[in-house]
Amino acid sequence: MIARKEMKRMKQINSYIDAVFTRQDILLEEVLASIRENGMPSISVSSSAGKLLTMLVSISGAKNILEIGALGGYSGICLAKGFGKEGRLTSLELEERYAKLAYSNLSKAGFSDQVTYMTGAAFQSLEKLVVENKRFDFFFIDADKENYTNYLKYSISLAKPGALIVTDNVLAGGSVADQSANPKRYTESMKKFNETVANHPQLESLLIPIGDGMTVSKVIE
Repeated sequence: MIARKEMKRMKQINSYIDAVFTRQDILLEEVLASIRENGMPSISVSSSAGKLLTMLVSISGAKNILEIGALGGYSGICLAKGFGKEGRLTSLELEERYAKLAYSNLSKAGFSDQVTYMTGAAFQSLEKLVVENKRFDFFFIDADKENYTNYLKYSISLAKPGALIVTDNVLAGGSVADQSANPKRYTESMKKFNETVANHPQLESLLIPIGDGMTVSKVIE
C-alpha cells in the first residue's frame, strides 16, 4: 500500500511539473498522434523530459548529437530544437518503419537536412561510427534497456571531451529504489547501469527524477 501511495505521489509530482513548466506544443502533439496511429508503443519521453533535453543541448552548446532509439521522432525534435540550424542529429533505430516516421516528423519540424537515420541493429551502426572515427558532443540513449551498459561504452568511445550522455527510464517505474514496487523486466539492468554511471572513472553523473528518471553524465576531460 505504501509503495502504491509513493508511486501515485511521484506521478502527481511529474504531472505538476508538466503542467507548470511546459506548454502545449502542437507539433509534438501531432508526433504523439502519429505514433499512436501507426500502432507504435506510446513510450516517448514526457513533455518535461523533452524540454530538459532541449535545454541540455542548448546550455552545453552541443552541435553533433547521437541518439540511440528514435521511435517516432519526439525526442529527436526535442534534441534538434536545442541546436537550432547549426547542429546535426544522427539517430539509430532498429525498425525501418519507425525511422521513416521519425524522419517525416523531423522534416515537418524543419530539420530534414540536419538528421540522418541509421537502421538495423544498433551495435552494427555503432561499430561503423567507431571505424569511421566519428565524434559526438551529446548522446541520448533510449532503446533496449538491457543493453544500456553496452551503449554507454560505445558512447564514451565516440565522445568528445566534455560530452554529455543522457539516458532515459533509469528509475524503471520507481522499482530501482522501492523493493515493494512491481519490478520491470529491466529493473535489475537499470540498477546495474545506475551503479555503473555513478562510479565510472570517466564520468561525472547525476540521476534526475523527472519522467521515468534520466541520468545526465559528463565525460571527464
